Amino acid sequence: MTQRIVIENAAIATVDAQDTEYASGYVVLGGNRIEAVGAGPAPQGLQNVVRRVDATGHLVTPGLVNTHHHFYQWITRGLATDHNLFNWLVALYPTWARIDEPMVRAAAQGSLAMMARGGVTTAMDHHYVFPEGSGDLSGAIIGAARDMGVRFTLARGSMDRSEKDGGLPPDFAVETLEGALAATEETVKKHHDASFDAMTQVAVAPCSPFSVSTGLLREGAELARRLGVRLHTHGSETVEEEKFCHELFGMGPTDYFESTGWLGEDVWMAHCVHMNDSDIDAFARTRTGVAHCPSSNARLAAGIARVPDMLAAGVPVGLGVDGTASNESGELHTELRNALLINRLGAHREAALNARQALRLGTYGGAQVLGRARETGSLEPGKLADLVLWRLDTLAHASIADPVTALVFGAAAPVTASFVNGRQIVEDGRLLTADEDAIARSTREQAQRLARIAARG
Repeated sequence: MTQRIVIENAAIATVDAQDTEYASGYVVLGGNRIEAVGAGPAPQGLQNVVRRVDATGHLVTPGLVNTHHHFYQWITRGLATDHNLFNWLVALYPTWARIDEPMVRAAAQGSLAMMARGGVTTAMDHHYVFPEGSGDLSGAIIGAARDMGVRFTLARGSMDRSEKDGGLPPDFAVETLEGALAATEETVKKHHDASFDAMTQVAVAPCSPFSVSTGLLREGAELARRLGVRLHTHGSETVEEEKFCHELFGMGPTDYFESTGWLGEDVWMAHCVHMNDSDIDAFARTRTGVAHCPSSNARLAAGIARVPDMLAAGVPVGLGVDGTASNESGELHTELRNALLINRLGAHREAALNARQALRLGTYGGAQVLGRARETGSLEPGKLADLVLWRLDTLAHASIADPVTALVFGAAAPVTASFVNGRQIVEDGRLLTADEDAIARSTREQAQRLARIAARG
């Protein structure tokens, strides 16, 4: 018999198609699904209720969905803090090229722990650095997510354009085209789960136009579609990238991506900062998704993505932490606020984004971008039981009448409980599935170990 958890007396933002909200309502979880959501007290006579949660003073939302990250960067935080993207990459690639499996496992645990305790229920990692002899990096990342209890997409990245070919990565840090495709296919076949309630999925994810060959992009797209998985890469992040594409390919990034098969409803790209009207139209026409990373874009002085224009055109947009070497906090719930504030910069932009649009970016928008909007991203009967209880009755938020405004405009709200697949993974801001103090120690040790190895060259 299905076991039920009943959450009562909460403000609820469902983020469904009608943005339905309840000032005081309930959510019923049955196993790993949402069974019912509504106003007022929970229905009487529910069978096999194993737990009732009095959520007075809380807002219940869908779990946050992170659409772009690089977990390995957790052990290189706080470096190259005054660099633009290209100089930052040149400074850090020689260090990143020396990562190994123990480092990647610790970094993945740190990245996942920080997101999970801050309300992320679906995470992704774009991992594209595979030094020869470094071990099973994909397996280490997927294992960390499984142990943490977070729903997860691994974007299996790759690079085959190194310094000798005019790219940025060191020559010893890249794969061959054939090797990258073979390893990516093996990862998909070994780990990708296409089922409705999948906890692990895999996407095909060559890194960026300036670190992969045209052949790897084109054949990567063909591989993904043959295997029935999604595609991910970086796109239009900086003015330097746009200049690079014009000089090398005779066209801008969006036209280049379209020429290689990289626009479509099965594709999402990180950043998309430097997009003109025709670029946005192409993304809207093809339903290509965008992972908006406001803190990272500000940290690296990349610019401000035209998110309001993308949304108005019908482009699917979610939020991303990005790697924590360019967003040291590693928390997605702060990106709700930063997305709203950064997109208002400029004259007469006070209504560019509002609180509910920001919440939608971090929940349903992210689920759209990852191809999982049927399963998660909103609180609706039949969807997966991925949700968060945010406490809003403390000093930080209690005087703000509207709970969604409190969550987005206010300080980072405490997470009283976070459920993934019907299983609680956070209680009162602490992980139930991992030892945070042990993770802190291991990430510090691996960061120091990597620094020593990199210093030896």
